[in-house]
Amino acid sequence: MSGLSNKRIITVATTGAWPTKKDNPNIPLTPAEIADDIYECWKAGASIAHLHMRDENGNGTMDKNRFAETVRFLREKYPECDIILNMTTSGDLHATDETRQIHLKELRPELGTFDCGSMNWMHTSLFINSPKFLEELGRNMQEWGVKPEVECFDPGMIANAAYYLKKGVLKAPIHFQFCMGCANGIPGSVKSLLFMLETAEELVGKGNFTWSTFGVGRSAMEILYAGVALGGHVRVGMEDNVFYSKGVLAESNKQFVERARRIIEEFGCEVATPEEARQILGLPPRK
Repeated sequence: MSGLSNKRIITVATTGAWPTKKDNPNIPLTPAEIADDIYECWKAGASIAHLHMRDENGNGTMDKNRFAETVRFLREKYPECDIILNMTTSGDLHATDETRQIHLKELRPELGTFDCGSMNWMHTSLFINSPKFLEELGRNMQEWGVKPEVECFDPGMIANAAYYLKKGVLKAPIHFQFCMGCANGIPGSVKSLLFMLETAEELVGKGNFTWSTFGVGRSAMEILYAGVALGGHVRVGMEDNVFYSKGVLAESNKQFVERARRIIEEFGCEVATPEEARQILGLPPRK
Protein backbone atom coordinates (compact mmCIF):
# COMPACT_ATOMS: atom_id res chain seq x y z
CA MET A 1 0.00 0.00 0.00
CA SER A 2 2.92 2.36 0.63
CA GLY A 3 3.60 2.53 -3.10
CA LEU A 4 0.01 3.60 -3.67
CA SER A 5 -0.06 6.43 -1.14
CA ASN A 6 0.31 9.07 -3.84
CA LYS A 7 -2.53 7.65 -5.93
CA ARG A 8 -6.00 9.17 -5.99
CA ILE A 9 -9.09 7.32 -7.21
CA ILE A 10 -11.63 9.17 -9.34
CA THR A 11 -15.20 7.91 -9.10
CA VAL A 12 -17.67 9.17 -11.69
CA ALA A 13 -21.35 9.35 -10.70
CA THR A 14 -22.87 9.68 -14.14
CA THR A 15 -26.61 9.89 -13.62
CA GLY A 16 -28.12 9.79 -10.14
CA ALA A 17 -31.82 9.40 -9.51
CA TRP A 18 -33.02 13.00 -9.83
CA PRO A 19 -31.48 15.23 -12.56
CA THR A 20 -33.30 15.13 -15.90
CA LYS A 21 -32.64 16.26 -19.45
CA LYS A 22 -34.49 19.44 -18.48
CA ASP A 23 -31.80 20.13 -15.89
CA ASN A 24 -29.01 19.31 -18.32
CA PRO A 25 -29.60 17.78 -21.79
CA ASN A 26 -26.20 16.08 -21.60
CA ILE A 27 -26.98 13.76 -18.70
CA PRO A 28 -27.03 10.07 -19.74
CA LEU A 29 -30.25 8.25 -18.87
CA THR A 30 -30.64 5.08 -20.97
CA PRO A 31 -28.47 1.99 -20.47
CA ALA A 32 -26.72 2.63 -23.79
CA GLU A 33 -26.08 6.28 -22.94
CA ILE A 34 -24.75 5.39 -19.51
CA ALA A 35 -22.46 2.67 -20.90
CA ASP A 36 -21.01 5.01 -23.54
CA ASP A 37 -20.53 7.71 -20.92
CA ILE A 38 -18.74 5.36 -18.53
CA TYR A 39 -16.34 4.34 -21.28
CA GLU A 40 -15.44 7.96 -22.07
CA CYS A 41 -14.91 8.67 -18.38
CA TRP A 42 -12.71 5.58 -18.02
CA LYS A 43 -10.53 6.78 -20.86
CA ALA A 44 -10.25 10.15 -19.11
CA GLY A 45 -9.09 8.59 -15.82
CA ALA A 46 -12.08 7.35 -13.81
CA SER A 47 -11.45 4.06 -12.03
CA ILE A 48 -14.94 3.61 -10.51
CA ALA A 49 -18.37 4.20 -12.06
CA HIS A 50 -21.25 4.74 -9.64
CA LEU A 51 -24.43 3.50 -11.32
CA HIS A 52 -28.02 4.66 -11.03
CA MET A 53 -30.75 3.60 -13.45
CA ARG A 54 -33.75 5.38 -14.92
CA ASP A 55 -37.03 3.98 -16.22
CA GLU A 56 -38.60 4.80 -19.60
CA ASN A 57 -39.95 8.07 -18.17
CA GLY A 58 -36.58 9.15 -16.81
CA ASN A 59 -37.44 8.42 -13.16
CA GLY A 60 -35.06 6.65 -10.79
CA THR A 61 -35.57 2.89 -10.71
CA MET A 62 -34.02 -0.16 -9.10
CA ASP A 63 -35.04 -2.36 -12.05
CA LYS A 64 -32.45 -5.14 -12.13
CA ASN A 65 -32.89 -5.50 -15.88
CA ARG A 66 -31.74 -1.90 -16.45
CA PHE A 67 -28.59 -2.58 -14.47
CA ALA A 68 -27.99 -5.81 -16.39
CA GLU A 69 -28.56 -4.10 -19.74
CA THR A 70 -26.09 -1.34 -18.90
CA VAL A 71 -23.42 -3.86 -17.88
CA ARG A 72 -24.03 -5.87 -21.05
CA PHE A 73 -23.68 -2.80 -23.27
CA LEU A 74 -20.47 -1.81 -21.48
CA ARG A 75 -18.83 -5.25 -21.50
CA GLU A 76 -19.80 -6.18 -25.05
CA LYS A 77 -19.08 -2.83 -26.71
CA TYR A 78 -15.99 -1.97 -24.67
CA PRO A 79 -14.36 -5.23 -23.48
CA GLU A 80 -11.09 -3.42 -22.76
CA CYS A 81 -12.78 -1.20 -20.15
CA ASP A 82 -11.75 -2.51 -16.73
CA ILE A 83 -13.51 0.16 -14.68
CA ILE A 84 -14.90 -0.88 -11.28
CA LEU A 85 -18.70 -0.84 -11.16
CA ASN A 86 -20.36 0.49 -8.00
CA MET A 87 -24.13 -0.06 -8.05
CA THR A 88 -26.50 1.99 -5.95
CA THR A 89 -28.94 0.41 -3.52
CA SER A 90 -30.86 3.69 -3.21
CA GLY A 91 -32.09 4.73 -6.63
CA ASP A 92 -35.80 4.90 -5.84
CA LEU A 93 -37.33 6.05 -2.55
CA HIS A 94 -40.31 3.74 -3.17
CA ALA A 95 -38.24 0.58 -3.71
CA THR A 96 -38.58 -2.36 -1.34
CA ASP A 97 -35.77 -3.88 0.69
CA GLU A 98 -35.72 -6.73 -1.83
CA THR A 99 -35.58 -4.63 -4.99
CA ARG A 100 -32.80 -2.52 -3.47
CA GLN A 101 -30.61 -5.64 -3.31
CA ILE A 102 -31.59 -8.12 -6.00
CA HIS A 103 -29.35 -6.60 -8.69
CA LEU A 104 -26.37 -7.04 -6.36
CA LYS A 105 -27.21 -10.70 -5.89
CA GLU A 106 -27.62 -11.37 -9.60
CA LEU A 107 -24.87 -9.17 -11.07
CA ARG A 108 -22.27 -9.27 -8.27
CA PRO A 109 -20.61 -5.87 -8.91
CA GLU A 110 -17.34 -5.19 -7.13
CA LEU A 111 -18.89 -2.35 -5.09
CA GLY A 112 -22.37 -1.45 -3.90
CA THR A 113 -23.62 1.47 -1.83
CA PHE A 114 -24.42 1.11 1.86
CA ASP A 115 -26.17 4.31 3.05
CA CYS A 116 -25.43 4.13 6.74
CA GLY A 117 -28.54 5.72 8.24
CA SER A 118 -31.86 7.44 7.57
CA MET A 119 -32.43 11.14 6.94
CA ASN A 120 -34.83 13.74 5.63
CA TRP A 121 -34.22 14.05 1.90
CA MET A 122 -34.19 17.34 -0.03
CA HIS A 123 -36.71 18.87 2.42
CA THR A 124 -39.44 16.82 0.72
CA SER A 125 -39.28 13.14 1.71
CA LEU A 126 -37.72 10.47 3.90
CA PHE A 127 -34.67 8.42 2.95
CA ILE A 128 -35.13 5.31 5.07
CA ASN A 129 -32.31 2.89 5.82
CA SER A 130 -33.64 0.94 8.77
CA PRO A 131 -31.37 -1.06 11.09
CA LYS A 132 -33.03 -4.25 9.85
CA PHE A 133 -32.32 -3.36 6.22
CA LEU A 134 -28.72 -2.35 6.87
CA GLU A 135 -27.91 -5.52 8.79
CA GLU A 136 -29.47 -7.63 6.06
CA LEU A 137 -27.71 -5.68 3.31
CA GLY A 138 -24.31 -5.85 5.01
CA ARG A 139 -24.47 -9.60 5.55
CA ASN A 140 -25.78 -10.21 2.03
CA MET A 141 -22.98 -8.13 0.52
CA GLN A 142 -20.45 -10.25 2.37
CA GLU A 143 -22.08 -13.42 1.03
CA TRP A 144 -22.24 -12.06 -2.53
CA GLY A 145 -18.69 -10.74 -2.57
CA VAL A 146 -19.75 -7.09 -3.01
CA LYS A 147 -17.70 -4.54 -1.06
CA PRO A 148 -19.84 -1.84 0.58
CA GLU A 149 -19.17 1.78 -0.22
CA VAL A 150 -20.39 3.27 3.04
CA GLU A 151 -22.08 6.57 2.21
CA CYS A 152 -22.23 9.00 5.12
CA PHE A 153 -24.22 12.23 4.95
CA ASP A 154 -23.50 13.23 8.56
CA PRO A 155 -21.24 12.11 11.44
CA GLY A 156 -23.98 9.97 12.98
CA MET A 157 -23.74 7.64 10.01
CA ILE A 158 -20.04 7.15 10.74
CA ALA A 159 -21.03 6.12 14.27
CA ASN A 160 -23.48 3.64 12.74
CA ALA A 161 -20.69 2.23 10.59
CA ALA A 162 -18.48 1.78 13.67
CA TYR A 163 -21.31 -0.12 15.37
CA TYR A 164 -21.84 -2.38 12.35
CA LEU A 165 -18.09 -2.99 12.14
CA LYS A 166 -18.06 -4.22 15.75
CA LYS A 167 -21.13 -6.35 15.08
CA GLY A 168 -19.63 -7.97 11.98
CA VAL A 169 -22.17 -6.51 9.55
CA LEU A 170 -19.30 -4.55 7.97
CA LYS A 171 -15.69 -5.72 7.63
CA ALA A 172 -12.52 -3.64 7.81
CA PRO A 173 -11.16 -1.89 5.93
CA ILE A 174 -14.35 0.12 5.38
CA HIS A 175 -14.53 2.35 2.32
CA PHE A 176 -16.33 5.59 3.19
CA GLN A 177 -17.91 8.05 0.79
CA PHE A 178 -18.33 11.36 2.62
CA CYS A 179 -21.32 13.09 1.00
CA MET A 180 -20.94 16.82 1.57
CA GLY A 181 -23.39 19.65 1.06
CA CYS A 182 -26.52 17.57 0.43
CA ALA A 183 -29.77 19.10 1.66
CA ASN A 184 -30.39 17.97 5.26
CA GLY A 185 -26.85 16.55 5.49
CA ILE A 186 -23.61 18.04 6.79
CA PRO A 187 -22.57 21.28 5.04
CA GLY A 188 -20.03 21.11 2.24
CA SER A 189 -16.95 22.81 3.67
CA VAL A 190 -13.36 21.95 4.52
CA LYS A 191 -14.19 22.35 8.21
CA SER A 192 -17.03 19.83 7.92
CA LEU A 193 -14.93 17.39 5.90
CA LEU A 194 -12.17 17.52 8.49
CA PHE A 195 -14.74 16.75 11.18
CA MET A 196 -16.03 13.74 9.20
CA LEU A 197 -12.49 12.46 8.73
CA GLU A 198 -11.54 12.98 12.38
CA THR A 199 -14.76 11.26 13.48
CA ALA A 200 -13.96 8.24 11.32
CA GLU A 201 -10.41 8.09 12.70
CA GLU A 202 -11.72 8.23 16.27
CA LEU A 203 -14.58 5.74 15.92
CA VAL A 204 -13.31 3.30 13.28
CA GLY A 205 -9.53 3.65 13.57
CA LYS A 206 -7.14 5.36 11.21
CA GLY A 207 -5.90 2.14 9.59
CA ASN A 208 -9.34 0.60 9.25
CA PHE A 209 -10.77 2.63 6.39
CA THR A 210 -10.20 4.32 3.07
CA TRP A 211 -12.27 7.30 2.02
CA SER A 212 -13.57 9.35 -0.86
CA THR A 213 -15.66 12.50 -0.94
CA PHE A 214 -17.74 14.80 -3.10
CA GLY A 215 -19.48 18.14 -2.72
CA VAL A 216 -22.89 19.04 -4.12
CA GLY A 217 -23.53 22.33 -5.88
CA ARG A 218 -21.40 25.27 -4.83
CA SER A 219 -19.34 23.13 -2.44
CA ALA A 220 -18.09 20.90 -5.27
CA MET A 221 -14.76 22.58 -5.93
CA GLU A 222 -13.91 23.21 -2.28
CA ILE A 223 -14.47 19.56 -1.44
CA LEU A 224 -12.67 18.36 -4.58
CA TYR A 225 -9.53 20.31 -3.70
CA ALA A 226 -9.74 19.37 -0.01
CA GLY A 227 -10.27 15.68 -0.71
CA VAL A 228 -7.13 15.52 -2.81
CA ALA A 229 -5.08 17.60 -0.37
CA LEU A 230 -6.13 15.56 2.67
CA GLY A 231 -5.11 12.29 1.05
CA GLY A 232 -8.56 11.01 0.09
CA HIS A 233 -10.17 10.01 -3.16
CA VAL A 234 -12.80 11.98 -5.06
CA ARG A 235 -16.13 11.61 -6.79
CA VAL A 236 -17.40 13.84 -9.59
CA GLY A 237 -20.26 13.77 -12.07
CA MET A 238 -23.74 14.91 -12.99
CA GLU A 239 -25.43 12.99 -10.20
CA ASP A 240 -24.02 15.66 -7.89
CA ASN A 241 -23.67 18.70 -10.16
CA VAL A 242 -25.27 19.47 -13.53
CA PHE A 243 -23.31 22.74 -13.75
CA TYR A 244 -19.59 22.72 -14.55
CA SER A 245 -19.21 26.23 -13.15
CA LYS A 246 -21.60 28.95 -12.04
CA GLY A 247 -24.29 29.28 -14.71
CA VAL A 248 -22.47 26.95 -17.14
CA LEU A 249 -24.01 23.52 -17.78
CA ALA A 250 -21.61 20.60 -17.91
CA GLU A 251 -20.96 19.30 -21.41
CA SER A 252 -20.33 15.76 -20.19
CA ASN A 253 -19.26 13.68 -17.23
CA LYS A 254 -15.91 13.30 -18.96
CA GLN A 255 -15.42 17.05 -18.49
CA PHE A 256 -15.67 16.62 -14.70
CA VAL A 257 -13.24 13.68 -14.75
CA GLU A 258 -10.72 15.61 -16.82
CA ARG A 259 -10.82 18.49 -14.35
CA ALA A 260 -10.37 16.15 -11.39
CA ARG A 261 -7.39 14.59 -13.12
CA ARG A 262 -5.79 17.99 -13.70
CA ILE A 263 -6.24 18.93 -10.04
CA ILE A 264 -4.79 15.63 -8.81
CA GLU A 265 -1.77 15.91 -11.08
CA GLU A 266 -1.20 19.61 -10.37
CA PHE A 267 -1.12 18.73 -6.68
CA GLY A 268 1.70 16.29 -7.37
CA CYS A 269 -0.33 13.10 -7.10
CA GLU A 270 -1.21 10.48 -9.68
CA VAL A 271 -4.57 9.18 -10.83
CA ALA A 272 -5.10 5.54 -9.84
CA THR A 273 -5.81 3.02 -12.56
CA PRO A 274 -8.66 0.58 -11.96
CA GLU A 275 -6.19 -2.15 -10.95
CA GLU A 276 -4.48 0.23 -8.53
CA ALA A 277 -7.89 1.20 -7.17
CA ARG A 278 -8.61 -2.48 -6.58
CA GLN A 279 -5.41 -2.77 -4.55
CA ILE A 280 -6.21 0.36 -2.53
CA LEU A 281 -9.74 -0.88 -1.75
CA GLY A 282 -8.72 -4.48 -1.07
CA LEU A 283 -10.62 -5.88 -4.03
CA PRO A 284 -9.40 -8.96 -5.89
CA PRO A 285 -7.80 -8.45 -9.34
CA ARG A 286 -10.18 -8.34 -12.27
CA LYS A 287 -10.93 -11.79 -13.64
